[in-house]
This record gives sequence, structure tokens and C-alpha cells, in this order.
Amino acid sequence: MSMDSSPVEPGTLYLVSTPIGNLGDITLRALDVLRNVNLIAAEDTRKTGRLLQHFDIRNTQISFHEHNEQKAVARIVEALQAGQSVAVVTNAGTPGISDPGFTAVRAALEAGLPVTAIPGPTGLIMAVILSGLPVHSFTFRGFPPRKGGPRRRFMEIDAASPHTLIFYESPYRLAAFLEDALTVYGDRPAALANDLTKLYEKIERGHISELLAVVKGQEGKLKGEYIVVIGGTS
Repeated sequence: MSMDSSPVEPGTLYLVSTPIGNLGDITLRALDVLRNVNLIAAEDTRKTGRLLQHFDIRNTQISFHEHNEQKAVARIVEALQAGQSVAVVTNAGTPGISDPGFTAVRAALEAGLPVTAIPGPTGLIMAVILSGLPVHSFTFRGFPPRKGGPRRRFMEIDAASPHTLIFYESPYRLAAFLEDALTVYGDRPAALANDLTKLYEKIERGHISELLAVVKGQEGKLKGEYIVVIGGTS
């Protein structure tokens, strides 16, 4: 690509990965795309606004989250069909993973519109490679149900799986999640990842029972989203 050519193509949907914590993890290509697209569809325009401001990027944003995704997707497709370029960003990491980004991808593809991605940080990948657990085969399960019964049934689907399992969980439900994990999976090797790439990045490793004891000892002090990695059956 020549230095004077545009980094974006008209009518193209860009899935732009953004830092999960440390702003230094943004790629040069991501910055170019965010500067030059016609429209940025952001999960949280305030959080994305702070990112844009940090890099002195002035561009138009629309809100795109689980509560308005159908309306937002319609606007994104309309903009693409009019020849505009659109970037989709999540609050942190790669869009389309545990956020509504995939609905925009599906709608664009169904409309015969080009879609591409600007690769970058993804919390689940960082968590699994730092966990010390096998990484040759893993299953990402996302956020489990909030209530105990549905959560245990959700876990039981993978009770006999040999693959390393990855979950996202809130600090407010982390202890309950680990209690259910201990019941369903037994006392397997596991890891907890928190504040990845940030100043207080932490990885706790041990068996589920040991991690549960750590979490219970810190109840009321836990903050931020947690990534739980659990070993598969041996």
C-alpha cells in the first residue's frame, strides 16, 4: 500500500481490535482505520471516545450494543450500501466475541458487502497462553448463566471434554461460579486472569478448590472482568 492511498475501502465493514487494557497495544493499522472510516460503531461511545481522544482521532460514532443492536445494524448496513466505510469496536479487545459485533458481520455478509478485520488483542487468548494449561485445543464458552441451576447445566455440557475450557465471569459471581465448577468438573487444574495488560495484571494458578479459597478470601475487593481457564479431562 502506498503512503498516499487510503487505508479503508468504500462500503467495507472493519472489525477493529482495541486494547484490553494497555493503550500501547493498539496497532498502527487500527489507528489508520479509525481515523479514516466514515463511521465508528462502538459498544460504549464514552469508552471509545476516550480511546480516540488519547490518539487525537476525531470521527463520528454511533452506539452499538446488545440493547439497540437491531436498529444499529440496520444503520450500519445502510451506511455500507451507501458506499461508506464503517468500523465496529467493542469496549476492549476483538469485536464479535461476547458482544453484538457478529450480528453486524452476518448482516453485512447477507447483503453481499465486504467484511474484514484488523487483528489485535483478545483477552481469552492471552489468558489461556498464560494459564500453564494445554493450549493445543480449547473451547471458549463465554459468559455462563447468572443463576446456579442454569449455570451448572451450562457447565455440564463440557464435563467430559478433553479440551481446556475458557469462561468470562463477573467478580460478583466468581465465587459461585467456582463452587459450581468444583461440583461439575471436580478439582481440576485452573487459572484466573484479571486486569490483563494493566498495571495490576494478575494470574492465579492452582486447582479449582485453591482458587476458590483465594477468591473467597478477597470477596468484596474483586474488581474487573475475570477470565477463568479450566483444564479438560486427562
